Amino acid sequence: MDMVEKFRLTGRTAFITGGARGIGKAVAEGFASAGASVVIADVDIDEASKTAAALGSQYGVGTLATRTDVTSQESVNDLISAIDERFGRLDIAFCNAGICINEKAEDMTLEQWSRVIGINLTGVFITAQAAGRYMIAKGTRGSIINTASMSAHIVNVPQPQCAYNASKAGVIQLTKSLAVEWAPHGIRVNSISPGYIGTELVKASPTLIPLIKTWNDMAPMHRLGEPEELQSVTLYLASDASSFTTGSDVVVDGAFTCF
Repeated sequence: MDMVEKFRLTGRTAFITGGARGIGKAVAEGFASAGASVVIADVDIDEASKTAAALGSQYGVGTLATRTDVTSQESVNDLISAIDERFGRLDIAFCNAGICINEKAEDMTLEQWSRVIGINLTGVFITAQAAGRYMIAKGTRGSIINTASMSAHIVNVPQPQCAYNASKAGVIQLTKSLAVEWAPHGIRVNSISPGYIGTELVKASPTLIPLIKTWNDMAPMHRLGEPEELQSVTLYLASDASSFTTGSDVVVDGAFTCF
């Protein structure tokens, strides 16, 4: 197999949680452009349906949109059932759904803490577990990619976000643990740690807009990353090009965490 072919995903099926917009949408587009059928799993089914339809039309691949709550095992099991019924296989899982609540630690409520941990860490476990179980049962040598963050490696300033930081650090250790457990099954598990990414929501958020200049002033490249700049690294991790890469966390932050 030549190098270009190693990056092809033709005949494979991928689900993307939080796939309706932002990072998830960009990664779904990257997978579709490489030939994969893509399942857009999101709590916003209307936007998920729009994204799935657009990708199917543009790239001529199979698509599916599902309303998926990653904190609910029942909802995630329904996602897997829908994938099995529609495509009969699952090769790639991008466990990406996440939220951030900027609140001082002394003021953060237990409800806020639990919501962040529930979506960002427990949600990754539930979706990765469901994907892993399905791949093991089918004998699929699959790839699971979890979204961590540069916030797993540093403490962000000036905004307070202890729950987010803790949840993303947990994602990296969970990723390593699953990689070791599932290596005998031929299932690879890796994570990506994006830096500040200029998604539509970030650029439109009244809370975050005032922070963008501060972040850019602190960053060696003096800019936000773009969602599309995560396509190549996730394509690498999803494809045969990364056949000996598992248990790794790939930081994509424009050198923000280098000092």
